[in-house]
Amino acid sequence: MTDYAELLQPDRGQPAHDLMLVDADGFSDWLAAAPEAHRELIAAQGFTGKGYQIAILPGEPPGAWSAALGVADPDRLSSWCLAKAAESLPEGVYRVAGRDPGPAAMGWLLAQFRFDRYRSRPEPVKTRVLLVSRPRGIAAAVALAEAIDLIRAMVNTGAGDMGPAQIEDVARDIASRGGAKIRVTAGDALEQGYPMVAAVGRAASRDRAPRLIELEWGNPDHPRIAIVGKGVCFDSGGLDIKTAAGMLLMKKDMGGAASALALGHMVMAAKLDVRLRILIPAAENSIAGNAFRPGDVLTSRAGKTVEIGNTDAEGRLVLADALALADAERPAAVISFATLTGAARVALGPDLPPLYCDDDALAQAIVVAGNRVGDPVWRMPFWSAYEANLDSAVADMNNVSESPFAGSVTAALFLRRFVKQAACYMHLDIYGWRQAAKALGPKGGEPQAARAVFEVLRAGGLR
Repeated sequence: MTDYAELLQPDRGQPAHDLMLVDADGFSDWLAAAPEAHRELIAAQGFTGKGYQIAILPGEPPGAWSAALGVADPDRLSSWCLAKAAESLPEGVYRVAGRDPGPAAMGWLLAQFRFDRYRSRPEPVKTRVLLVSRPRGIAAAVALAEAIDLIRAMVNTGAGDMGPAQIEDVARDIASRGGAKIRVTAGDALEQGYPMVAAVGRAASRDRAPRLIELEWGNPDHPRIAIVGKGVCFDSGGLDIKTAAGMLLMKKDMGGAASALALGHMVMAAKLDVRLRILIPAAENSIAGNAFRPGDVLTSRAGKTVEIGNTDAEGRLVLADALALADAERPAAVISFATLTGAARVALGPDLPPLYCDDDALAQAIVVAGNRVGDPVWRMPFWSAYEANLDSAVADMNNVSESPFAGSVTAALFLRRFVKQAACYMHLDIYGWRQAAKALGPKGGEPQAARAVFEVLRAGGLR
């Protein structure tokens, strides 16, 4: 893991390269006030103040150079406006001229994430330190960066090295650091208590056996918040096997579990006044003679029966058992994260995950918080008219709809059937992956929606 505490330091007047923030609207006035030698260099570097542009400017002595950075609004910095600079500038120490970086410090940290587990010759680490004039916020920013690092690293790890046992190892580490209790259910106890988790994972090899991972933390007198994350470590599609292209990114199918664990890490590090319960149904959807089949009928933990219309819709099955457990405590909120449907990507693309929530005020708070911290979501409806799409001729419900439409909505409706006693339910159908490197972060695993939810929890929106 990157040492994020090293990258954010209190500003005590130590030598540093100044970062001058410029926007496109103010560029002409800024350029006119610049020394003539700087104006020539600025033109030579094509700098016009557009977002994420960088221009290096000389100083006296020569080693005291500075940099001009293009941002959308110098007076209202976003989480990501310094990210490109943190990734591209030479190794060294920097300060934002004339002000504290505020929320932009987060992007500075996250841009320096590196995943080199599989590199025989890792690239040398270039440390770019940012000085801040408000040091009291350093610990919180570092904790958030560490949580996001966790998601990225877990999802980037090949499925052969990130099975149910390895997710359990990560959960145990988080529990140890945060002071949480952990309990793991496997084997016969899993078959009896979480039959759909067991069914999805039973075709996997013994060393990748399914399990239900539980973390509990916090004062029992505080509002109860349950976070459930889909931990399908690799999804072949089961007997309804995926194409080769469809399996290529299935190492990320445990992105919901990674997001749930990272959100838990954020909550525990911030010591929020909540009673937290994290539930991770971890399994691999493999193919073998004992795999569950299309047409099988499974009995869930809640007692409801589910006809299997497609074995590639396994995520909702493992989540359903975990949701039933979470719901039994009558929590203030149940929140699920899952890389659940391709339909969500058809509707909104890979960068904007759908949010389903049966509480209007809470949904709006999540949307607003996500926009503010650069972790956007878009609200979608629990459209009850589509409930009939899940009807089965032989069981209480089918795990898929025969209709080609509204796949993300019907999946969310399926999950909601297992949450009856919680004060509210929220589901996030995330992609968990950035397809190409951008100023917002590198290609690979990405913690969608976790920061947005954390911001609302930190503000007391679920208490």
